[in-house]
Amino acid sequence: MGGLAKDRVNRLECGGSKGLVQGRIEAYYSFNRAFFFGNIWRALLANFWLVKSEPFKYSWDDLVEEVEGVWDGVRNHTAKLNLRAMEVGDQSFFYHSREGLEIVGICEVTVAGILDPTDETGKWAAVKFKPVRKFDNPVTLKQIKAEPRLAECELVRLSRLSVAKIRPEEWELICQMAEG
Repeated sequence: MGGLAKDRVNRLECGGSKGLVQGRIEAYYSFNRAFFFGNIWRALLANFWLVKSEPFKYSWDDLVEEVEGVWDGVRNHTAKLNLRAMEVGDQSFFYHSREGLEIVGICEVTVAGILDPTDETGKWAAVKFKPVRKFDNPVTLKQIKAEPRLAECELVRLSRLSVAKIRPEEWELICQMAEG
């Protein structure tokens, strides 16, 4: 971490102990070196997610072609709660399920808190995403399961969940894995 970054971290530390803020700042700077996303405050407040789609139904290339896609059709209550928790600017891994079984890129929430347009009852949530970056080296489910530090990742623990929360340390590690 450079001198300016260390000064910022030192000013935000509480009582000399390494707290959540410092940990998130360090994760941000480490992540930012590789992917240069946003500013420090957005990184501190952002949540990270993983969304799954079967590529024969809706693939990464479909999202890129649309420029902004609606994430709808989710009919699992936990996934619905995760969609409702998303905020504009949050980033998500895009995971191809059934075929490929790999994280292929990163997308960003552009519109949050909308009702699923395919739901006539009005109880299911949706968000809009835009593509941010396609990985040159997709990260496979096999690689993720082989990494002990990702054993508690919702992708591994809750394998049928289509919209999962990703912790900042998991996000950083998976991004490092995508670098090759």
